[in-house]
Amino acid sequence: MRPMPERDLYPLPGQPDGVPWPTKEWPTAEAADLGGDGTRLDALLDEFVAEDTHPVMGLTYAAAVVVRGRLVAERYGRRVVQDLRSLGEDPPFDDLGPTDELLSWSMAKSISHLAVGVAIGDGKLAVTDAVPEPQWAADDDPRRAITWDDLLAMRPGLKWLEEYYDIGGDSPPDVITMLFGHGAADMAAFAASFPLIDKPGSAEAFNYSSGTTNIVVANLQRALGLDAHAMDRFLHERIFGPIGMRSGRAEFDATGTFIGSSYAYATLQDWCRFGLLAMRNGEWDGQRVVPDGWIAHGRTARSWDDDILHGAHWWTWDQDQMPFGAHGFEGQRVICFPSKDVIVVRLGKTGSDNTTALNAHLTEIAACFPEL
Repeated sequence: MRPMPERDLYPLPGQPDGVPWPTKEWPTAEAADLGGDGTRLDALLDEFVAEDTHPVMGLTYAAAVVVRGRLVAERYGRRVVQDLRSLGEDPPFDDLGPTDELLSWSMAKSISHLAVGVAIGDGKLAVTDAVPEPQWAADDDPRRAITWDDLLAMRPGLKWLEEYYDIGGDSPPDVITMLFGHGAADMAAFAASFPLIDKPGSAEAFNYSSGTTNIVVANLQRALGLDAHAMDRFLHERIFGPIGMRSGRAEFDATGTFIGSSYAYATLQDWCRFGLLAMRNGEWDGQRVVPDGWIAHGRTARSWDDDILHGAHWWTWDQDQMPFGAHGFEGQRVICFPSKDVIVVRLGKTGSDNTTALNAHLTEIAACFPEL
């Protein structure tokens, strides 16, 4: 088994003195005013949107850079004109701008992690508690031992296939069946029906799974007594609203469960606000949104997944400063670089074979700015 990096978490920076929180509007600055290489930054961002489709990184819908709490740059490209859930098509494009809502894909998983953190801060549950999933309630069901932490770390031990490209044949991957097939009506129940194949919580049990996240959200709503309307209100009142993420929008399945694995929308600048909340350790303008240490819970590396590391519904990269953030299908990224207090946001459409190149490009963008 590949060894885990032996590094302490880099401390998260606070909001600089004199820089207003962007609850209503983003304070702005030039890269050079913050010690950055503005010429290099412009070139890297322009490479994202200079062509309809980059030969490696694909199509970038929008990208932005936040440095020390200030919006330094934003770029808008074009988006395919189709239902964003469609796969493998080449439709026409439309131009994008600051008011357009952009789909999270799996960045929604990090929102789901924050929602659990809010509930923990309210004393409604503990991360070490067993999850009250009805399908696991029998005394002799080994799944009843699965904890919130097991689920958030993607280590419940449940059988699952997360595959978005090789989807042909009579038996599509589990995630496709859940999102688009007969499992879509009740996604959490579909995912919770799978058998246990590894010991919950063990390193061997790691299996990245959108189904796991929907189990988390359904049981969170169950524990809090929230239907779809109440859960939507919870997300807005406890997460989106306090940080000014006014465009934040969640989608729900037919049972009223937030599809926390995949379907949240926000504008580019609001995704930047989401990133700043994470960079500021879950605190915003004197208000604690999630408990102190909850962001650390998410960004602490636990498992390798190809060349990146998974913590608990957040990802981190094996670099000295251990950048961390939210990842989504086809290259959705909100990445925090703590040693520089830089956040890079990119939304678009990148093939799975080129995600390493995309992450490297984001690192280059952050490298335009000095260490704190």
